[in-house]
Amino acid sequence: MTAPRDLGSMPAEGRMVTVDERLVRAPLPMILAFATDVERWPERLAHYRSVRFVERRADGSGVVEMAAKRPFGPLSWPAWWMSEMQVTGERSGGRPAIHYRHIRGITTGMEVEWQFARMGDQTQVRIIHVWNGPAWPLIGGLIARLVIGPVFVHGIASRTLAGLALAAERMAMDAPPTEVTSG
Repeated sequence: MTAPRDLGSMPAEGRMVTVDERLVRAPLPMILAFATDVERWPERLAHYRSVRFVERRADGSGVVEMAAKRPFGPLSWPAWWMSEMQVTGERSGGRPAIHYRHIRGITTGMEVEWQFARMGDQTQVRIIHVWNGPAWPLIGGLIARLVIGPVFVHGIASRTLAGLALAAERMAMDAPPTEVTSG
């Protein structure tokens, strides 16, 4: 294992921006644990074919290779990418987040951030994808905005968030209530 990774800040804008968000009925540490445990996504999410760390760092960050499928009725389109992954926890002084930078595949250069915010005993989770599109002259940005973003990125991200939220909510319902004591 090597030192933590720092991908810096998310870009403020891009030709393609998608946002998927959901209020999860589970505490922040629980949904954050499900979201950072990427190697178990194929067990929890039917649309993920495989996820593996190519390089792992001490803080849970590293380089991950992911393969998913985007269903279209009875058919599905395979998708594959490799990303640098940075995990920022509450202990590091910042807000909890997962930041990805795609480094291989058609979406090379895409930046992704999972943001988590406490909302009482629930958690607001937002996934933001920012990208300028593939390096195809004239049409790269257009294809990213009209097809790749809304059809593939949103199609996969919305399923990922819904599946992980459901798993965390089920675990939260099964968890015994925590006892509050006064000092």
